[in-house]
Amino acid sequence: MSRPPQCPVVQQLRPVSVAPRPELAELREAAYCLVVDADGSRIPFGALYRRQKAIVVFVRNFLCYTCKEYVEDLAKVPRSYLQEANVRLIVIGQSSYHHIKPFCSLTGYTHEMYVDPQREIYKMLGMKRGEGNDVSVQSPHVKSSMLLGSIRSMWRAMTSPAFDFQGDPAQQGGTLILGPGNEVHFLHHDRNRLDHVPINSVLQLAGVKTVNFTNKPQIIDV
Repeated sequence: MSRPPQCPVVQQLRPVSVAPRPELAELREAAYCLVVDADGSRIPFGALYRRQKAIVVFVRNFLCYTCKEYVEDLAKVPRSYLQEANVRLIVIGQSSYHHIKPFCSLTGYTHEMYVDPQREIYKMLGMKRGEGNDVSVQSPHVKSSMLLGSIRSMWRAMTSPAFDFQGDPAQQGGTLILGPGNEVHFLHHDRNRLDHVPINSVLQLAGVKTVNFTNKPQIIDV
């Protein structure tokens, strides 16, 4: 007897534990902080998710090799998937806005990106500083070893027009699903540089189609 067709196997997702949500008062306060776009224009953080659900990814710094490789995979999320789910995808860094366009060019990222140069929103939403070395995690989106990745990061710093770390090297990032309004659907604080939430897990939680990041053909059991 033939078996009914199964859905294509795209990627196995690790379980994601939902962290405690920030107090609404903290998010309301952070909503008034200004983020800066690639042209230097300032807009309130709250405007990013006021009328529409948004996946907001805070990254460590633009020289961090783990952030670069994570954003390279975020770049693979089709715009059509986001539009179909009516969800925005936003990356926020903590450098000068001058680094946004070069970082987007480097990673191939074409969705929204802003910076919080003074790390005000990072602090208000409880993003951590320092490495939690006692936490054993491995991001499925990071391909480079620590040695090779660190060498590449240092080389990019040395060859950039202004030698800087493009953000506080000790600052960790995090991922939220917000909106519309002050609704918090999901919050994850990165405990170290490898503690990214798998992108497909975030997409699923936001109601967005998942993506095949393996670059392998989909397998259909017939």
